[in-house]
Amino acid sequence: MMPADKPDDGSPVAKEDRLWRDNGWTARVIKNQDDDGWAVEMLKDGESEPALVGPWTMGRDKKNPKPLDASAFQTLVKTASEVLRRHEQHLHAMLHKHITVSTEGGPVEVQLDIVPDDYEPHAILSARDSFDVILAEVRVTAAFRFDRRSAAAWVESGFLPPE
Repeated sequence: MMPADKPDDGSPVAKEDRLWRDNGWTARVIKNQDDDGWAVEMLKDGESEPALVGPWTMGRDKKNPKPLDASAFQTLVKTASEVLRRHEQHLHAMLHKHITVSTEGGPVEVQLDIVPDDYEPHAILSARDSFDVILAEVRVTAAFRFDRRSAAAWVESGFLPPE
């Protein structure tokens, strides 16, 4: 076990057989609840749920887990970071949608940005021209049906608030 010091972000560094903490991440080897093996969980500092939980290799004695090391920790950080990045991309795609509508004056990009508020979930429907100038913006329900037909109908109506 290496002595703990503090990295630039102020959190304590730990480099133990079953616990590594460095650069905003914690890797912890835990008993796998589903079988007799081991698992590793990756937790980003400040988060309550692990970003990644996966199987961990048994040691040579076939009872205890293989110790964490620098190479394994870096691979786990890279994998957990990718999982978080994909989750953020998926969430962004679910909350921000856009469709381009052809008009006589040129293309209009219609966007729906959902605001997942706990008390007043809603969405902002907006239209922009090819120069990214906002042509119209209106608040709609979070359940607003956004598709090519509804976007085109809104543009054709002269941007009247949808019902």
